[in-house]
Amino acid sequence: MIDLDNFKKRLQVLKEGLNLPGKQAEIRRLEAETMTPDFWADQKKASREMKKLAHLQEEISEIFKLEELIKANQLDQIEERLKRLELKLFFSGPYDSLPALLSIHAGQGGVEAMDWALMLQRMYLKYFDRKKWTWRLLDESPGEEAGIKSVLILVDEPFAYGYLHFEAGTHRLVRQSPFNADQKRQTSFALVEVLPQMKKGEVEIKDDDLEWQFFRSSTQGGQNVQKVSTAVRLRHKPSDLVVTCQTQRYQEQNRKIALELLSAKLWQRQEFLKHREMERLKKGRTMAAWGTQIRSYVLHPYKQVKDVRTDVETSNAEAVLDGDLEIFIEAEIHRLSKSN
Repeated sequence: MIDLDNFKKRLQVLKEGLNLPGKQAEIRRLEAETMTPDFWADQKKASREMKKLAHLQEEISEIFKLEELIKANQLDQIEERLKRLELKLFFSGPYDSLPALLSIHAGQGGVEAMDWALMLQRMYLKYFDRKKWTWRLLDESPGEEAGIKSVLILVDEPFAYGYLHFEAGTHRLVRQSPFNADQKRQTSFALVEVLPQMKKGEVEIKDDDLEWQFFRSSTQGGQNVQKVSTAVRLRHKPSDLVVTCQTQRYQEQNRKIALELLSAKLWQRQEFLKHREMERLKKGRTMAAWGTQIRSYVLHPYKQVKDVRTDVETSNAEAVLDGDLEIFIEAEIHRLSKSN
């Protein structure tokens, strides 16, 4: 039986948790900002602000729509709308609303693992396209024979980090290998790492702690081979963290991206140190091998994708590899929201 009073209570909790007056004030501020003459002078910043405005307006509109549906007793349309908004309430962490830096690293398995990393890259890009998210390839290291050793992707959308950090961990593939004549069943691994794109100044980085190296990009070949050192390798001397970026055309662009990535990794390291006495940080870097996987993808002798945290599974492996990930991400969100 549908409980109207329960719907009303859930909506009230949402309105309080989502800080409706604060969001309305932010909408007014952003709307006023878009009217200033120099708003589009910085197009990247303007685009981010417009996305933020649209996101807030959609959220407020959805709350008002729910109020109307409850008043009109159109209860059959309420449950799913409430669930979607309750997911947003779950993303209340200080970094959940930020864009995400998603990287994939081939693990154990040689060429097979590098091909698996490339398959995961395709899966996530398909997922981003399904959600109509803006993404940009920041760095890529191709494999010698096939696939990729690693890739770094910026997902430039509000709450991208909130959604995607549940994908962090080791992903395991079992299939008949196309890279040996016997087509034996083989297991390989890839590590997915998800970091928030930190705001400038969020993490303190001293210039004296940085060691810059510049080299020619390895991502272009043939007649387009790089003749100048536009690629960047950046080392943070106190922590010995190293990041690289080489996909952008100009060195200054690669420098900026390298600094952003270093900021995110330093934040990640600080979070790990802060919480290591409580529990192992889920978003931390782990070895891509047995015992650390969050999800298994079996393509032979049967087809199944199973998340080891939630036990959610599907036999439609092709759909998952084509970007149909919502079932796994939402299941993990609901699991964690119930445990809090």
